[in-house]
Amino acid sequence: MSHYISITDAERAEMLQAIGVASVADLFVDVPERLRFPRLDLPRPLSELELSRELRGLSGMNANAQSHSMFLGAGAYNHFIPSAVDQILRRSEFYTAYTPYQPEISQGTLQAIFEYQSLISSLTGMEVANASHYDGGTAIAEAAIMALNVLRNRRKIVVARSVHPQYRAVLRTYLQSLDIPIVGDEEPGATIEDTLDQVDATTALVIVQSPDFLGRLHDLRAVAERVHAAGALLAVHFDPIALGLFQTPGEIDADIATAEGQPLGIGLNYGGPYLGIFTCKQKHVHKIAGRLVGVTQDVDGKLAYVLTLRAREQDIRRERATSNICTNQGLMALAATVYLSLMGRQGLRRVAELCYHRAHYAADQIGQLPGYTVQTATPFFKEFVVGCPRPVAAVNAALRERGIIGGYDLTQDEPHLKDAMLLCVTEMNSKAEIDELVAALRAVG
Repeated sequence: MSHYISITDAERAEMLQAIGVASVADLFVDVPERLRFPRLDLPRPLSELELSRELRGLSGMNANAQSHSMFLGAGAYNHFIPSAVDQILRRSEFYTAYTPYQPEISQGTLQAIFEYQSLISSLTGMEVANASHYDGGTAIAEAAIMALNVLRNRRKIVVARSVHPQYRAVLRTYLQSLDIPIVGDEEPGATIEDTLDQVDATTALVIVQSPDFLGRLHDLRAVAERVHAAGALLAVHFDPIALGLFQTPGEIDADIATAEGQPLGIGLNYGGPYLGIFTCKQKHVHKIAGRLVGVTQDVDGKLAYVLTLRAREQDIRRERATSNICTNQGLMALAATVYLSLMGRQGLRRVAELCYHRAHYAADQIGQLPGYTVQTATPFFKEFVVGCPRPVAAVNAALRERGIIGGYDLTQDEPHLKDAMLLCVTEMNSKAEIDELVAALRAVG
């Protein structure tokens, strides 16, 4: 035991005395005795060979994009990932590194983050990108906190109903202790115009999404003008793949732009880890959460990468920190960097075109089926709402039996859309797969 736990019996006794308990067991008195060491009904022990066989069998029961055709999106998307992405991520100097506290020995990590920031700024048309957040939801929440720090005399956040419901939930969780009113997303079916009607002189930030949760594309230039005329900031949540073809946050004069970066070379991974993209205007850079990597010259005149800004409470700013975000998704940011570098401007545009055209082909074919209605008006990107003749759970169960992962059930999030699913089509869905989906929907309708 002393091999792995360095403390001695005397040291243990001293620590127990300092906290006022007689034994280690006393630390667990608040846990009901029946729960401390329950009897576990475990199968017999297995050899490594037997265990490997058992685990492979269990994993084979999972429905995934390799065993099924996938039409499920709603925030996590099945896109093609070039094999080079994973090969580079698996280099030990990348996946064993934690965070670049010491720039003099972290030049490779810092350079990767700098390249990520540069690519994201170029993609979005925004002036500043930080080194990433945990995921898209936390990026939106940090946008709200940033706006409250920029406009300290304004204390209201207006968020569109069409923003992803899980992101709206994260936003409320972040701000629940700050007594900050969050309005605009309560009424099912509310439009962006309905949202803008709630903007007033107390509004710090308006949050919109395009493509929105239901896949719809919005021209946000007039929205930005109206928000800015009211003296508030505008945050736009976007799909990074869509920027290969459509309006960028920079083009509409957004103050802050956020995204879930998972489509950029990051697998579905059963829900994570993902990547929170965060960008803003240069004039707000000192209120940004997280960290920024910059480039300079060392004492010998050589190129050097440094942490230019790091507004962390555990670090230099303490009680003046803009956020309690303590690190970035460095490895996932690297994946996005490799993906964007490999795809290039034309490759990203081609992916966006495939998503757009195949999604519209699917919508056109499904819209002709008896009992099904496409409820998303054009323009939309890669997702659209389909009204079903039966409950979505029943339709998806029937699709699953045919080797198809169906759409997202909107019942809980959008109760006004009765028996409706959100279908997603990406470049990974061939015409043959779409035709199989249409035939399966016809059969189960």
